[in-house]
Amino acid sequence: QVRLVESGGGLVQPGGSLRLSCAASGSILSIYGMGWYRQAPGKQRELVVVITSGGSTNYADSVKGRFTISRDNAKNTCYLQMNSLKAEDTAIYYCNADVLRYTNYGHTRDNYWGQGTQVTVSS
Repeated sequence: QVRLVESGGGLVQPGGSLRLSCAASGSILSIYGMGWYRQAPGKQRELVVVITSGGSTNYADSVKGRFTISRDNAKNTCYLQMNSLKAEDTAIYYCNADVLRYTNYGHTRDNYWGQGTQVTVSS
């Protein structure tokens, strides 16, 4: 199986920065898209940004110019650098990955979620 583990969340003042990490481990053959989603209290989970294995990105309008996603394919890890944070960025941030993994009979493609990391922007 495959596991995604996020880290780097916390409490930050408005205008501050945080860097989230998502490390994938397990029987991984390759990872296609990786991305970050977030869910604020009382709201639906929404896309923040996704990145393909080739480095193409798609950002939500609300974070363009402030957030930057990157990935290290050799380490099966992606990062989210969040700058100029606002109170409305407060949410649980979830990592997502589209993974080609080994099985006893070959390989299969599955989608995985991390457990989430809390980001709170408050003075």
